[in-house]
Amino acid sequence: MTIGVLSDTHSHDIPPALIDRLKTVDLIVHAGDICGWETLKLLKRISPTKAVAGNMDEAALKKALPLKETVICEGFKIGVVHGHMGPGPDALKNAMESFKDDKMDVVIFGHSHRAESLRVGGTLYFNPGSPNDVVKAKFLSYGLITIEAGKIKAEIVKI
Repeated sequence: MTIGVLSDTHSHDIPPALIDRLKTVDLIVHAGDICGWETLKLLKRISPTKAVAGNMDEAALKKALPLKETVICEGFKIGVVHGHMGPGPDALKNAMESFKDDKMDVVIFGHSHRAESLRVGGTLYFNPGSPNDVVKAKFLSYGLITIEAGKIKAEIVKI
């Protein structure tokens, strides 16, 4: 199983190469700040999509999407949250806090526009960065999570 992971698209155009890659995944996970319905509709036309609300999403989208979600993929528990809700501005710490009472294999988050992948206490914390932010991000990126033979692997893909 392959999961395409996005965050912080902010209703900007998604690069064509990324659209092509998403056509080959089994599931798309968007970790918030989609901002508008058109991007979500586009992703859902490409592949089954799970998404959570971010702080910059339009009001109707915030109302329609959960703040956090748990997705089970081939026996792995994957938590998804944007990372803006919590005691401070640190998206990683907020993501950790969001699932502190849940045993997750992976926690996908966004908000910072900075790609990162690290293990803490047996949980993989994965931020795909942003595929189209040319202001805050050091580089444009998205993520791929592959589950095969009972193992999970996460990769940050620079665009």
